[in-house]
Amino acid sequence: MSVDYHVHTARCGHARGEMRDYVKRARELSLTEIGFADHLPLLTGHDPTLTMSLDELPEYVEAVATLKREFPDIAIKTGIEADYLPGREEETARLLGAYDFDYVIGSIHFIDGWGFDDSRYIEGYKQRDIYELYATYFKLVADAAKTGLFDVIGHLDLIKKYNFKPEEDITPLVAGAISAIKKADAAIEINTAGLRKPVGEIYPSDAILALCFNEGVPVTLGSDAHSPEEVGMGFEAGRAAARRAGYERLAVFAKRERDFVDLV
Repeated sequence: MSVDYHVHTARCGHARGEMRDYVKRARELSLTEIGFADHLPLLTGHDPTLTMSLDELPEYVEAVATLKREFPDIAIKTGIEADYLPGREEETARLLGAYDFDYVIGSIHFIDGWGFDDSRYIEGYKQRDIYELYATYFKLVADAAKTGLFDVIGHLDLIKKYNFKPEEDITPLVAGAISAIKKADAAIEINTAGLRKPVGEIYPSDAILALCFNEGVPVTLGSDAHSPEEVGMGFEAGRAAARRAGYERLAVFAKRERDFVDLV
C-alpha cells in the first residue's frame, strides 16, 4: 500500500489545480490513500498567498467530503497542515477541535515571524548564524511536538530548503527534537518535496531518518503536492529512503487514530 498524506489545494494561494484532479492523479498512480492537508488559516493574521481564510476552512472540509462520495474507490482523508505558533497553542487547539480531521500535520514555517522557507525572504539567511538558526528551528520542532496538537511533524528538517547548512554537527539539535516527537507519540513524514527544492534532497535526510527509526518514531509519506502532477512525485526515492533507515511500515490515520500498513 502507498499513501500521499501531504496534498494542498488552490485555497492556500500558492497551489493550483482542481482538487478532483489531485485525486485522479493519485488513482493513476494506484495510491491506496490520498490525504488533503492544506494550510490551516494563520492565527497571526491572514495572508492569502499562504493560507485559506477562516471562512474558507469549512468549505475546504466539505469539499474533501464531497470528493469522498465522488471517488469511493480510493481512501480520501481529511487532513490539515497547522503551523506551530508559540503562544497560540490554545487558539490552535480550539480551531483544530472544531473539525473532524483524520490527522493534523504540525509544521514550522516561521522563526520570530520570519518566513524562512519563503523565497521572498531568503535574504534573511545572510543576516543570521546558520548553526544558531538550526538550533532555534529544532527547538521549535521540539516545542511543537510537546504541545500534543499534532499527529505528524511535517518536513522535519525544512530549514535546509535553500541549502544553507552549518559546518557544525547538528545531531545534538536533531536528537532533542526527535526525543520530543517520540514522547508525544507522534509520527514524522518522509516528504519528497525537498527533491524539487534547491537542497535537492528528501526531508528529512537519511541520517535524521535513521535517528528517527532508532528512536521508534513512525513515518508516513507525503509529496507536499501543490499541483496535481506533483502527487506521489519522488515516492520511489521516498520509499527507498524509508527502507534504508529500516522502516517496513507506514503510519496511516483515521479520525486522529493511527494504524500501520506495509511499506511496498
